Amino acid sequence: MADRGVDLSALPKEVRDQLAELDLELSEGDITQKGYEKKRTKLLAPYIIHTPVEPPRQNDVQPPAPSSSSSHAPPPSSSSRYRERRSRRTHRGGGTRDDRYRSDVHTEAVQAALAKHKEEKMALPMPTKRRSTYVQSPIETRTPPDSSSGSEDETAMRRQSSVVAPPPAVHPNLQSPDAWINRTVQGSSTSSSASSTLSHEREARPQPQSHAQPQPQYKPQYQPLYQPQYQPQYQPQEHPHAAAVTNMMAHSRIAPAENNAPPPDVTAMATQSRGPRVDLPSNAVVRGMSRGQSRSSMMETADGRGNFQRVPVSSRVSTKIQQLLNTLKRPKRPPLSEFFTDDAEEIVEVPTPDPNTPKPEGRQIMPVKGEPLGVVSNWPPALQAALARWGATQGKSPALTALDITGKPLYTLTYGKLWSRSVKLAYTLLNKLGAKNEQILKPGDRVALVYPNSDPGMFWVAFYGCLLAEVIPVPIEVPLSRKDAGISQVGFLLGSCGVGLALTSEICLKGLPKTPAGEIMQFKGWPRMKWVVTDSKYLTKPSKDWQPHIPTANTDPAYIEYKASKEGTVVGVAVSKVAMLTHCQALTQACNYCEGETLVNVLDFKKDMGLWHGVLTAVMNRIHTISVPYAVMKACPLSWVQRVHVNKARVGLVKCRDLHWAMMAHRDQRDISLASLRMLIVADGANPWSVSSCDAFLNVFQSHGLKPEVICPCATSPEAMTVAIRRPGVPGAPLPARAILSMSGLSHGVIRVNTEDKNSALTVQDVGHVMPGALMCIVKPDGPPQLCKTDEIGEIIVNSRAGGNMYYGLPGVTKNTFEVIPVNHNGVPIGEIPFVRSGLLGFVGPGSLIFVVGKIEGLLMVSGRRHNADDLVATALAVEPVKTVYRGRIAVFSVTVFYDERVVIVAEQRPDASEEDSFQWMSRVLQAIDSIHQVGIYCLALVPANTLPKTPLGGIHISDTKQFFLDGSLHPCNILMCPHTCVTNLPKPRQKQPVGVGPASVMVGNLVAGKRIAQAAGRDLGMIEDQDLVRKHQYLSEALHWRAQTDPDHILFVLLNAKGVTVGTATCVQLHKRAEKIAAALMEKGSINTGENVVLLYPPGIDLIAAFYGCLYAGVVPVNVRPPHPQNLAATLPTVRMIIDVSKAACILTTQSLMRTLRSKEAAASVNIKTWPPIIDTDDLPRRRPPQIYKPPTAEMIAYLDFSVSTTGMLTGVKISHAAVSALCRSIKLQCELYSSRQIAICLDPYCGLGFVLWCLASVYSGHQSILIPPFELESCLSLWLSTLSQYRIRDTFCSYSVMELCTKGLGTQTELLKARGVNLSCVRSCVVIAEERPRLALTHSFSKLFKDVGLSPRAVSTAFGSRVNLAICLQGTTGPDPCTVYVDMKSLRHDRVRLVERGAPQSLPLMESGKILPGVRVIIVNPETRGPLGDSHLGEIWVNSPHSASGYYTIYGEESLQANHFNIKLSFGDPQTLWARTGYLGFVKRTELLDASGDRHDALFVVGSLDETLELRGLRYHPIDIETSVSRAHRSIAESAVFTWTNLLVVVSELCGSEQDALDLVPLITNVVLEEHHLIVGVVVIVDPGVIPINSRGEKQRMHLRDSFLADQLDPIYVAYNM
Repeated sequence: MADRGVDLSALPKEVRDQLAELDLELSEGDITQKGYEKKRTKLLAPYIIHTPVEPPRQNDVQPPAPSSSSSHAPPPSSSSRYRERRSRRTHRGGGTRDDRYRSDVHTEAVQAALAKHKEEKMALPMPTKRRSTYVQSPIETRTPPDSSSGSEDETAMRRQSSVVAPPPAVHPNLQSPDAWINRTVQGSSTSSSASSTLSHEREARPQPQSHAQPQPQYKPQYQPLYQPQYQPQYQPQEHPHAAAVTNMMAHSRIAPAENNAPPPDVTAMATQSRGPRVDLPSNAVVRGMSRGQSRSSMMETADGRGNFQRVPVSSRVSTKIQQLLNTLKRPKRPPLSEFFTDDAEEIVEVPTPDPNTPKPEGRQIMPVKGEPLGVVSNWPPALQAALARWGATQGKSPALTALDITGKPLYTLTYGKLWSRSVKLAYTLLNKLGAKNEQILKPGDRVALVYPNSDPGMFWVAFYGCLLAEVIPVPIEVPLSRKDAGISQVGFLLGSCGVGLALTSEICLKGLPKTPAGEIMQFKGWPRMKWVVTDSKYLTKPSKDWQPHIPTANTDPAYIEYKASKEGTVVGVAVSKVAMLTHCQALTQACNYCEGETLVNVLDFKKDMGLWHGVLTAVMNRIHTISVPYAVMKACPLSWVQRVHVNKARVGLVKCRDLHWAMMAHRDQRDISLASLRMLIVADGANPWSVSSCDAFLNVFQSHGLKPEVICPCATSPEAMTVAIRRPGVPGAPLPARAILSMSGLSHGVIRVNTEDKNSALTVQDVGHVMPGALMCIVKPDGPPQLCKTDEIGEIIVNSRAGGNMYYGLPGVTKNTFEVIPVNHNGVPIGEIPFVRSGLLGFVGPGSLIFVVGKIEGLLMVSGRRHNADDLVATALAVEPVKTVYRGRIAVFSVTVFYDERVVIVAEQRPDASEEDSFQWMSRVLQAIDSIHQVGIYCLALVPANTLPKTPLGGIHISDTKQFFLDGSLHPCNILMCPHTCVTNLPKPRQKQPVGVGPASVMVGNLVAGKRIAQAAGRDLGMIEDQDLVRKHQYLSEALHWRAQTDPDHILFVLLNAKGVTVGTATCVQLHKRAEKIAAALMEKGSINTGENVVLLYPPGIDLIAAFYGCLYAGVVPVNVRPPHPQNLAATLPTVRMIIDVSKAACILTTQSLMRTLRSKEAAASVNIKTWPPIIDTDDLPRRRPPQIYKPPTAEMIAYLDFSVSTTGMLTGVKISHAAVSALCRSIKLQCELYSSRQIAICLDPYCGLGFVLWCLASVYSGHQSILIPPFELESCLSLWLSTLSQYRIRDTFCSYSVMELCTKGLGTQTELLKARGVNLSCVRSCVVIAEERPRLALTHSFSKLFKDVGLSPRAVSTAFGSRVNLAICLQGTTGPDPCTVYVDMKSLRHDRVRLVERGAPQSLPLMESGKILPGVRVIIVNPETRGPLGDSHLGEIWVNSPHSASGYYTIYGEESLQANHFNIKLSFGDPQTLWARTGYLGFVKRTELLDASGDRHDALFVVGSLDETLELRGLRYHPIDIETSVSRAHRSIAESAVFTWTNLLVVVSELCGSEQDALDLVPLITNVVLEEHHLIVGVVVIVDPGVIPINSRGEKQRMHLRDSFLADQLDPIYVAYNM
């Protein structure tokens, strides 16, 4: 660092001053760290003594402090060492603490509150974060902190530390993690008590000391992304570490001395009870691009939006038709309100009111009257008249002195000059703007005044020029760019005031942003503006006879002052001429202004106190104003004090900030006297925290002649103007009052003097008495303006001639604010006179002194209690270490989530704050606020320095910050969500009632109610006329043989490559011959016996089909397995190995290249390659024929085994008999009308389920031609499938969701291009998605909509449904009605009920029928617990009966119980004979109005979701897909998401497709949306890279694998947030 060799005390004074200024700029955040270092180095360069610097040695790194068990601290870079030194130095001088917000009482209170939480150090798990997430990439218009100072070696250090750290020892007697975590999480509603219970337990259970080593928390993951998660059961399970869980644990953060309880062992969690687990390669999925590049377009349609024209709610039925309906007395639809009632009442848990809540007990307040406004003989009739008088009689008298950037006087404007220039401007405005003297401005027109804060002189001339011309000035801030915070709201102000002309200075005009053509930019939301420069040289001198018209003050508007509301809208408060004058008179009387005094003004002269005192009242009393702009204050914080000293000023006009800055800088100045001041007006004295600033300032400057009675706080608002001001005191008079109030009382709106708990006290100072000539009341802030009781806090309302008159151009809003008539407790108005709402909350104390405790717009109403944003800021700032955040850069606001306001705190983090410090600070802020204010914080976010939107004078723009937060564009670098502590209105968990009603009663009840039993069936399979054909088709091997003889050259299969070129075909005879070759090879391998299992390992193609029939010919049982992915053997090979082991395969049939892969070195790294069964490569077999083709003795023999991994991660193999194969093929043939003259196209993975049946079996049975498109080919040519459909004029095609998603995302924008290439899909009659899940309505809709431009019929797309027990239950055939869609209520669904609602109803979920039920299939809906049949439209498990159901699970140890439970099961009541198979899916049957082929009403089957997948939370049943749909809608950067539960916590994993700095934006949005739409609190949010969520070949998410990877810490997440 630059100052290493410099003795700072020996530097020249001006250099020390400049260094102090720099320090101040950095502490206030007005300069980036980089800028600071640069300027500082430059200043110190001449004074450096150069010494050779030796490189830091490795062992110089400081050991981590004992308490920081969570991350090995990076070595402090030299800059941070220097900063520590500096902060120590400034602390000594009372420096860095922001005394604006500091009262010693409060700081002590915070420390005491935190001491309570001290025992357990920290009860919050620290979030884990990938390093790159917080080395931020710069983004436009925001200056990111400089992290270059040591980030490289920090990363290296961390990497090292993470490798060295030993894995945690696991204590043998540890309880199960569930019990452990539940105690942590559910210990209590507040974080504090949850953690304290832990510490007690720790004391209670002595533990051996040996496990006290710290647990490494921060862990960059460098493992490969995919690791085999399946370890066969006989291998001991080892996890490298249990960091994910311990992160979650409260006391992984306890100092090692106390950290005796060992971290829990997650390995116990991943129980093996569900049968062997297997991981499918997530990259074997068809993926041509990152999933989810534009998911939003699809999700829009998911909830019925965007897909259709929205019906405006009112226009559902026009009035005429409504009358007609009424006269005809037809049964009417229920009114819309019944569909769309807001069910908050039934959902929200309404907390019962606490009987101990303090209630106001005093009498009703009496209005308080100010002293009468005196009548002084020489007061002018109008303010312009005062200016005219001083301009004529006191022309040489100084009116205004402006300072340059260094704080030296720049120019002084005399009253004579001010008058003459204002007259020139007035004349120019009225007469010289248009061509040929046409008048552009008329009296009463509004004009914007755009002047920078550094140029008060131009502003004064413009303001008074407008008054003299009788046009209405609207002062606004100078727009700096199109992206200014709140710029469009300023446009709203200009529009509502009808402003079309702006006055500005030449310099300012040059600085405005321009278009490339050099014109001034059209700012967002602004009306078209004409700009007029008002510098003297452009003004015209009026002719001798022209005089401005100065009427006596009347009620016309004089000027409009802008005001930003809490929501960010900017409105204009119009002040009439008489109000302006009266206000000046009242201020003159209250402040005792005398002619010729000097006033130093640090405030903004465009509005509020700066304008009222420094521009208007000053001119009325011929005061000399010295204006100190904000820029000067930043460069030289003591400048205003020096001006008071030099000019012997009598009055100072400041804010607490200026007092604070002056104190920080005062040690550089010894010879200052403030004895001349008779009044120091503190403009924000109404802020409850101003008292500490005033006290501290007095403390420091009393020795410089400042008298205690001089400090005069006041209370103001744009609407009521000055509400109260403390009158300047007389020396020796008693000092004014203080009130010490109980915070808890304040939150209930009552005044209680704090006695019991000094930690939660608020000390407020009075703001003096009511203004002269005014009348004041206190009324309730919400509801009708009812007068408060004497001990109640309310809004201050004022009646006075000196106040605002209206919001200009907004009559509706005006009435509620400017024309309030207070009522008594009976609701009767107390008089006729209207009052103005001030927006200030307060009460009247003893001696009619006014006390203000906050502003309405800073009010946060949480669970019926009021909290003041300023109070929360103050508490946050009293928490050490303050070095984490910038003092003046904290925003506190509330957002509405789940029917209540939730408190959010956003602060700017200093660049040098470490992760550990920030997290520590955040945790302590939560605890302090919880203790002192008894309110939970929903979200605490830290953003990089200089990134929050600012107001023109450097404050934080709250409403824009809130908007950024809600839009997900805040880009925090640290975030802590605590929904568990502050969401207290969740509905009570559902208690499941014991089933008192048996299935028989349910059935009888249904019959009595006239409801039919929920069952449905496909048409009969019937007998085909040609008995010969049926006999031939009893076995597929015979069917192929028969076809080879009767129609040898008929092409059954055509295989395409990525270019759409045919790379393989198979005629009946070719396939037969190839099958014979393979059968011969199998029979020659003497070791293989009939009925043994043989694994087929082939890429999608014709080889696979030939091998399958070869096995049938040889009498062995084929087991089709997806080959391992050569680029990802580590993840995919163990699955192959496992199926081979589980199926006890006698040999493996495969290709040469795959055989090489199985025996490669890479394979040896993941499995034992020496124990493979014999491998036969079928590429170059000799032409041999088997002695005979095997014919099974009965059709019940097993034809093949179908292995698949369910979405819950279970590997299940089912046995498919020869009879089932024929029945299934026959059923599909009938449903899809397949004949040998037909062609179908298949783009599916052929490894299991219906995909395999269509790829390998159906063509041989039905004789149609199958065009095979391997899905992986779409990665290199996205349009392959669609162009094939067009080229071959295909009528029927089958695909998977992955293929459809790939086309939707990859080709959605290219339909024009496809059209140009001649792609035409009008030939497609049915496009069926093969799946084992609820139909993805959003995806199929999007697909249909996107490709309707290339001729795809909207009716073509449909879905199929199969399960493990029956591979094909539904399949949309060629005949029969179109699939129908219903809307069900999600709340009912969670209670296992189906309630149909209208489209567009809130909380509605669209469900599409899963295709028509296949011939020969019967389904029935059954209660999974009682096994009794259910009624129509009831939710239950789908059971199926069909000749093609599987024969049972293929299990090694023959778990017959499981088999009986799933395959051959009878209803407990109703039809006790039929044997059913349980699909494991929840759904319902609904009879529709449509007719099927036989003319009966059609029964539609709706699949809701897999029973194994559902999440049981709070006693309700949730389907993951519903939560995931909501999450994906939360932010544009969420590509895909998956949810699972872990020990009662909901974990959401989201893939981030944007930049990594969006990662933390997602955390609050995900938490909000799940809470709003599903009434659940998310426990953990994990943000990962695209493609991390594992997906199987059918495009289904493997949530359980994801969960296992998460627990084993193998996800390499970008960010993990623990919402504790």
